[in-house]
Amino acid sequence: MNSPENKKRCFWCNLKNPIYVEYHDKEWGRPRFDDTYLFEMLVLESFQAGLSWECVLNKRQAFREAFDFFDASRVALYGEEKLTELLNNKSLIRNKLKMRAAVSNARIFVEIVVEMGSFYNYLRSFWDGHVVTENDKTSSPLSDAISFDLRRRGMTFVGTKIVYSYLQAIGVIDSHGDDCFLNLKNKNG
Repeated sequence: MNSPENKKRCFWCNLKNPIYVEYHDKEWGRPRFDDTYLFEMLVLESFQAGLSWECVLNKRQAFREAFDFFDASRVALYGEEKLTELLNNKSLIRNKLKMRAAVSNARIFVEIVVEMGSFYNYLRSFWDGHVVTENDKTSSPLSDAISFDLRRRGMTFVGTKIVYSYLQAIGVIDSHGDDCFLNLKNKNG
């Protein structure tokens, strides 16, 4: 059996960063649809805008602690004092617009959960539940539709590219490269 060190992975996975390798091997592209995780990934993907995913991933634990472990109902209640605290936290990406978006998006996320029963149910209203397998894309009709609706509801930092990346992360879209040991055809074939 191949050791983790000699398995082929997606080209973007920095093999010198154990956090990144762990994320690639055990999390990225694997279906996971509980609301806390879905909210966490939505917030983290929005913080990635203009940055590398590796940068965000390296700060993930600090984000978890600072954002009440991504309890959307708690984040939705954050006021100016908490926003100031977050903006002063040197362990985070301290972007005022992204911080405000995380809080306002939490409010909308909670509204969607109340309306649909779960955020997964909301996603399913756009998607048939089967994993989409595609590579070398940064958007799709699915990410366009979800992005459009989230923005219509008032969310920010949820453009089609961010939503597409989000869908890859949570396992709606499987984009492991053709040579990657996690590519579905390599796993099944």
